Amino acid sequence: MDRILYTAMVAAKQSQDQQAVVSNNLANATTSGFREQIHALRAVPVQGDGALPTRVSMMATTPGTDFSIGPINATGRDLDVALQEGNWLAVQGADGAEAYTRRGDLQVNGEGLLTSGGRPVIGDGGPIVVPLGASLSIGADGTVSAIGAGEQPDAIAEVGRLKLVNDAAGNLERGDDGLFRAGAGALPRDELGRLQSGALEGSNVSTMEAMVSMINTARRYEMQLQVIEHTDQNSQRANALLSMNG
Repeated sequence: MDRILYTAMVAAKQSQDQQAVVSNNLANATTSGFREQIHALRAVPVQGDGALPTRVSMMATTPGTDFSIGPINATGRDLDVALQEGNWLAVQGADGAEAYTRRGDLQVNGEGLLTSGGRPVIGDGGPIVVPLGASLSIGADGTVSAIGAGEQPDAIAEVGRLKLVNDAAGNLERGDDGLFRAGAGALPRDELGRLQSGALEGSNVSTMEAMVSMINTARRYEMQLQVIEHTDQNSQRANALLSMNG
């Protein structure tokens, strides 16, 4: 009974972990530039006393990220940018280190910082600061230009340049904050990197596939809970029979 209970308990816990990954993917199905997290179940040898080569357990894993490009949609907004395939936008993480994202719905906060998802966008000399109230435009190479409030079009001036890096090989690793990082440190600027202004790349998550996966995982979890419940009932009946015979 204990072996059945342990097996079902482990399987239920792994299904719960897998459901968390699926839920996160589904929650970001409308997030600009989001990359789907791949989830899988795999068999692992049982560890501890009494381990046998024929005994295996199950573990939910996230072996990597789906780096396929999402759909590109025109928005007409000057601060929306869609990066070409293989390019990433450099931003500053919470720890102050450089990280990378494909999210292109840029904003300007109250301090004049250009941000992506609330994180400062990095240029040549660090985070890019723009004049408050200025009209901004972004060139194909990432150059950010501004026209101050009330100024003539010929007063346009460059205020920074987005740092675009290249990771066509897909070697970046996702962090707990959803940003991607290079294991060897900061990547160099990609001088050939290009973007499309006035457009956004959507998430590469398939809503239909994520919903099907969520339903399948929920059903698997329910079946494992039923095994635990039936095991408990069988144990109680066995104890009752032993009491009667005793």
